[in-house]
Amino acid sequence: MLRIKGSALEKIITQAERDYPYETCGLLLGKIDGDVRTVFGAFETPNVNPDRKNDRYEIAPEDYLKAEEKARQFGLEIVGVYHSHPDHPDRPSKFDEERAFEGFSYIILSVSKGKVVSYKSWELFEEKFRQEDIYVFG
Repeated sequence: MLRIKGSALEKIITQAERDYPYETCGLLLGKIDGDVRTVFGAFETPNVNPDRKNDRYEIAPEDYLKAEEKARQFGLEIVGVYHSHPDHPDRPSKFDEERAFEGFSYIILSVSKGKVVSYKSWELFEEKFRQEDIYVFG
């Protein structure tokens, strides 16, 4: 299950709409308690994919390290990743699944004509994605 602070979700939605028609991306900062990941903040990262920003995202290692440092400053950790799918559904692609890690939440936002129309969260379990419940708080 993913719990996410409303302000963090709004930041992610704004970023996805701003970056359309390209995939946007970033990291989810929060805490893990058992099988519940609670997100308190979203750390925006540039999409550094050199060739296919419209249908692939890539987070640079140095941006990941910056997010880890920011999380540590607040007593948090990286608990997941978010990215958008411009003009495609909010479900993971094969590419997404191949690059995912167990223990993280993956929010995918479907953006149509510059507006987020839906979003879902996914977790990798036994090398396959399964949808997880999202609870927005605060």
